[in-house]
Amino acid sequence: MKEFTVNKNDAGQRLDKFIQKTLRTLPPALMYKAIRTKKIKVNRKRAEPGTVLNEGDVVLCFLAPEFFEEKYEHDPFYTLTPSLDVAYEDENVIVCNKRPGLLCHPDDTGELITLAEHIKAYLYRKGEYDPDGENSFVPALCNRIDRNTGGLVIAAKNAAALRDMNEMIRERTVSKYYLCAVHGIPSPSEATLTAYLYKDSANNTVTVYDKPKEGRVKIVTGYRVISSKDGDSLLEVRLITGKTHQIRSHMAYIGHPLLGDGKYGVNRDDKKRGYKYQALYSYRLTFDRGLGSLSYLTGKSVFIDKEKIWFYGDFR
Repeated sequence: MKEFTVNKNDAGQRLDKFIQKTLRTLPPALMYKAIRTKKIKVNRKRAEPGTVLNEGDVVLCFLAPEFFEEKYEHDPFYTLTPSLDVAYEDENVIVCNKRPGLLCHPDDTGELITLAEHIKAYLYRKGEYDPDGENSFVPALCNRIDRNTGGLVIAAKNAAALRDMNEMIRERTVSKYYLCAVHGIPSPSEATLTAYLYKDSANNTVTVYDKPKEGRVKIVTGYRVISSKDGDSLLEVRLITGKTHQIRSHMAYIGHPLLGDGKYGVNRDDKKRGYKYQALYSYRLTFDRGLGSLSYLTGKSVFIDKEKIWFYGDFR
């Protein structure tokens, strides 16, 4: 038997979600059976999977010892030397400039060294993250960008900040601005585009259409031309909706694929010019309205120096 005392970062979540995060080797079917047969209790009383936990509650687990293994002993962050470009940080959140080529989270390639691990390592070494003092919470990313896209990614240091930032993003009170380099010169020089996107998860591609249809989601993308050179253009793009490959596919759909983008354009000649991946960078975030524990962020903007953006110099 082992008991877990619900702390501040655990409170507010369902019992089944808490158990899944705390006992990561316990199969879901066994977990639900254990709750049903009172082998998992809250405050020594029978509980339901949806029971919401409060700070100070005690979760008792009458389970085999193998399910109580050390949660973090194999996690890369313990031995990882963090390498981060921190654009903004306070006691609740950290915003990092992710370099192109670095994954936000592990994917099916099996690569474990990700931005999420660098952030955990950074906070662990600062003493702001103590895995032994946490049951279910780990610092987590609130947004993500493609592997070969660089730019600003937000992470939460505690559960309240994670909930509030995720809600801000859902309510679209965080404005996201990108710089990108495209083939051609879009006309008009400034516009807001609306279309419908279908995602092919099996092939990790999307297709953009003019009209809605079952399975397609609405996308809205704003752009303005900043400068043009030799028939190519540098754009600032505002991501009004945030869907997979939205900027890359939407710009290609209107005839202006990103330089270096081989998935939604032809990048053979771009590679010879040094564009080995898509010229896309998340360079500015504005918190239009903060919520809850993050209300103090209202009106704050976080920028990356444009000189740090690898393709910016081509259009200076």
